[in-house]
Amino acid sequence: MTDLDVKVKTKTVIKEDTSKHDAAPSKVTSDISPEVTKTKEDEKRQNEKPIKRQRRKLSLTETENFNEKLRRRGVLYFSRIPPRMGPAKMKSLMTDFGVVTRVYLVEEDKTVRKRRLRALGKSKSSGGKRYTEGWVEMECKKVAKRIAMALNNTPITNQKRNVHYGDMWNIKYLKKFQWSHLTEKVAYERRIREQKMRLEMMQARKENHEYSTLVEAGKSLDKIQQRREKRKAKEEADVGEKRSSIQRKKMSSINNQQFTPRKFRQTEPLNDDSHHDKSLLMSSFV
Repeated sequence: MTDLDVKVKTKTVIKEDTSKHDAAPSKVTSDISPEVTKTKEDEKRQNEKPIKRQRRKLSLTETENFNEKLRRRGVLYFSRIPPRMGPAKMKSLMTDFGVVTRVYLVEEDKTVRKRRLRALGKSKSSGGKRYTEGWVEMECKKVAKRIAMALNNTPITNQKRNVHYGDMWNIKYLKKFQWSHLTEKVAYERRIREQKMRLEMMQARKENHEYSTLVEAGKSLDKIQQRREKRKAKEEADVGEKRSSIQRKKMSSINNQQFTPRKFRQTEPLNDDSHHDKSLLMSSFV
């Protein structure tokens, strides 16, 4: 046997041993309960570092191109939105004339909608949302100007069976107006609305607190009045009892005393002979 044959045999023996050693842990792991494996997996997940998402950094040229695109865009203002027309319908109608980038429609007030539903009832014409005004942003200013000049004060459709038959377009092109101005306006109106709501809530809380304090004061005054009335009734009852006891005592004393007739000392009457004396007395008084 050469040295090469010995080396090959030793390598084969080492590989067989390693394969046996590798196969042994598989049996051991099969005996381990699934709870232990779950805990190990949880520990691994905890030890793993969170993957940071890569943020895309825009280059200067890309931002400049985007700003130029924004400057090229034009905004159309719709002073009236006909019924049964929403943002999707508006966009589909305007895409026939040019590329539409953004659409914003203002919903009608909730109180107005409630009043309308109360007046018209649950009919098909009254249901659904309605919008009062809207803005549509076109990709090109020139296209927006042409649309405003061509469609203003024209019927939306000439088909008699269409829902919007008889409605007119009321469009105006807003010169030097950008979409950021609209977002600022909407944000400003939202802030004002929230501030008004906050003030109304504060006023309502103040009135509620004042009302509760007045109610508590009224309750305390009622309790004081009740106590006074009870005290007065008690005093009157005590006085009545005292008077009745005094009367009882008097009656008992009268009943206990024996009736004795009164005796008066009587003077002797004058005789007829004493008529002269009587005249003298009378003259003396005169």
